[in-house]
Amino acid sequence: MAAARQRSPTSRQQRRDPPGRPPQDGYGVYTYPNSFFRYEGEWKGGKTHGRGKLLFKDGSYYEGEFVDGEIMGEGCRHWASSGNTYSGQFVLGEPQGHGVMKYKAGGHYKGELSHGVREGHGCLVDQDGQVYRGSFHNNRRHGRGQMAFQNGDKYDGDWVRGHRQGHGVLQRTDGSTYEGQWHSDVFSGLGSMAHCSGVVYRGMWINGHPVAQATRTVILGPEVMDVAHGSSFTLSVELLQDNGEVAESEDGRVLKISAGVRYVQLSAYSEVSFFKADKDSQVAPIPTPFGFECIAYPLSSPTSGGLEPRAAPESAGTNSPLPKGDLEVTMASDALRDQEDTPSGPPAGGHALRCPEGCRRAQRGRAQFTDVRLGPPPAGYHPVLFLDGRHEKASSRPRGGMDPGKRTPTMPDPPAGSRPDGVSEAELVTTAFPGEYVIMIRDVTNPPFLGGTLPTAFKHLRVSAKGAGQQTPVPGEGPKAPH
Repeated sequence: MAAARQRSPTSRQQRRDPPGRPPQDGYGVYTYPNSFFRYEGEWKGGKTHGRGKLLFKDGSYYEGEFVDGEIMGEGCRHWASSGNTYSGQFVLGEPQGHGVMKYKAGGHYKGELSHGVREGHGCLVDQDGQVYRGSFHNNRRHGRGQMAFQNGDKYDGDWVRGHRQGHGVLQRTDGSTYEGQWHSDVFSGLGSMAHCSGVVYRGMWINGHPVAQATRTVILGPEVMDVAHGSSFTLSVELLQDNGEVAESEDGRVLKISAGVRYVQLSAYSEVSFFKADKDSQVAPIPTPFGFECIAYPLSSPTSGGLEPRAAPESAGTNSPLPKGDLEVTMASDALRDQEDTPSGPPAGGHALRCPEGCRRAQRGRAQFTDVRLGPPPAGYHPVLFLDGRHEKASSRPRGGMDPGKRTPTMPDPPAGSRPDGVSEAELVTTAFPGEYVIMIRDVTNPPFLGGTLPTAFKHLRVSAKGAGQQTPVPGEGPKAPH
């Protein structure tokens, strides 16, 4: 014991290396000549080796394992300049291998690193709470990976130098889903989108926009559609691109049909001069592309609780002045209606969507409204009727004991054979009066597909009480000579 006590001062004296020289072995503290570094820890052969702590003059430090004078193995590194802290594996003084980097600005990275940068597989949580799990290269997202964005959107697919590029799937919080090609974080190339509104687009994308998207709605048929009084009719609608081609890449837009009646009609061109609305009705005129305004008018059809029975296909083909193809009443319209009300596939949410009343979902850029007919004038609408010269002569003699000098604002008798047998005078008022009407097709997709709504399409409709071959002239054309 005495010998041990005598040797201990000698050993302590050996650890006290000459000033300016690093310790040789064991534990020691050394300040380097440039005074920027200071080391506290284990030494071996005059080199840092084992556990120790290296302090930097700017406040940075490393604490962990040293091998043969190098930072090597497990340790913790803090950078005073950035405020970041890394805990994990080191090789030759640099973070390399697996570790956790905590960022002063917020967020952290856990995964593989090489030469101090993210490389390989890892999980990055940024300062906004967005989470990326996948491959990294040169500190950026690169390869295959999944990301959950701050707004709740989720992406799973390819990345190139920090951008979504290649093939990927984006699921938005509103229920919309895009699957296809990407370039620089936008839809680019072939892809399909199932929008939360039920619209589905399949085709090319450029800079985030669909190439073959519909931009306008067109109602097929003649410029002025002639319909016999009390008859139903069919409207075929197409959604067109900028180049005039049908937008067959689109499914599911919700199109709503509505009608209007000419606000002021001249007596020289129609049995109905105009509709007078009560002050309480607060009717707002609707501008049309036909040079006149209209006011809203109700439609009556089997889909909306129609008041009139369906016209037989034979009578529609023989008595209606509509061209063949514009009036296609089919007994299978109910089946078609059920098909059109439901999109071709379930929307992004997985639930089948049905159209509101009076609406159709377009399929491959097309839609059809069958068995459409005009209803009776609504409450508050009062038709002011005039008789043209021919009717005036026919009604010049007194009726029902009325003074022959007075004109009666009443609807003229329909032409011979136009009134069905067994239909009373009271039943005829359940249909629209002859005159000029407007059919409107509006895009009511909700929410709008990619934030845009198609312009309203209009069709000029002329309802005539005359038989086939005797059409009511249109303003500006003048009366037509009888055939």
